[in-house]
Amino acid sequence: MADGTGLELRSLVKPEGELELSLVEVPIPTPGADEIVVRVEATPINPSDLGLLTGPADLSTIKASGTRDRPVITAAIPAAVMPGLAARVGQPMPVGNEGAGVVIAAGASPEAQALVGKTVAMIGGAMYAQHRCLKAADVIVLPDDATPADGASCFVNPLTALGMVETLRREGHKALVHTAAASNLGQMLVRICKADGVPLVNVVRSAEQEKLLRDQGAEYVVNSTDPDFMARLTDAVAATGATLAFDAIGGGRLGSQILSAMEAAANRTAEAYSRYGSSTHKQLYIYGGLDTRPTELVRNFGFAWGVGGWLLTPFLMKIGPEAGQRLRARVAAELKTTFRSHYTAEIGLAEALDPKVLAAYSRRATGEKYLINPTKGL
Repeated sequence: MADGTGLELRSLVKPEGELELSLVEVPIPTPGADEIVVRVEATPINPSDLGLLTGPADLSTIKASGTRDRPVITAAIPAAVMPGLAARVGQPMPVGNEGAGVVIAAGASPEAQALVGKTVAMIGGAMYAQHRCLKAADVIVLPDDATPADGASCFVNPLTALGMVETLRREGHKALVHTAAASNLGQMLVRICKADGVPLVNVVRSAEQEKLLRDQGAEYVVNSTDPDFMARLTDAVAATGATLAFDAIGGGRLGSQILSAMEAAANRTAEAYSRYGSSTHKQLYIYGGLDTRPTELVRNFGFAWGVGGWLLTPFLMKIGPEAGQRLRARVAAELKTTFRSHYTAEIGLAEALDPKVLAAYSRRATGEKYLINPTKGL
């Protein structure tokens, strides 16, 4: 690699219906007056990253080529999907929503210069790279004892979890339900709700995940694979008064089952029968797509309900910079406690394009999270 350059992972959709993943040599950026250049040392693979990295491809068709240091991965894209990717065709796109590293250069402004040598967390895309240039005002300075790995997941999961509780308060709910609750994000939400006194119903998919959360102090944990799941879910909703749910699964009937449990719980205290169902509003937000099947709603939960999508960036824009900064300040203050993350493995950029490693992190298995260190192997 030439002096003054670094590697960046790119995802390219080709006109012939093929996805190509490769490492591209790019110049190290020159910062503007209010900008900094960060040597990226830790960046997580989130489900939202996989949507851009491999999302449209049939991973059973993966082929590897290139060299050990410059691997290339290709995979077929189903013809039915290609029309929806028209805007991506022929554009090699950088990947990676968030990350952390050390500031190695800065522009002339005092604010930028003050960050030289600091370890910072950042968001803004193109993080699967050895260097990233962005505005000094857009990063979080990590505590002196924090490593880049400590701060790599500072934004997406922590702010999403805080955003769920903030949404609960702003919309007037008193308790919530969360699916895929044993994930890193789910474990953060358990800690937030416990600290803030917010009742939380955790929906998991195995006995091991149920034990994991109970060992962390979660009071209400229900396993969707148990034969008495609906009865246990309804009991937990009734006990907490949950009328808000955040669903990471998306496909299938789980969201519908949650709304049904909320309706059944509300009817337990109804004073009179109504053919229109309970007047208590029940809100389901889908914020993920771990199950890619269609979302099915079985309409047995009355008429006072809503289903919508929820994404972090629009939420932060909605609440404004002052409220957003309040949430970021909490993340920085509780980085090693409430918002700590566990990683299954740390991999380099070239390893991220190893077919076996790619298959592992593409499973999106609950509780498994991979961290890319772009400096690994240098």
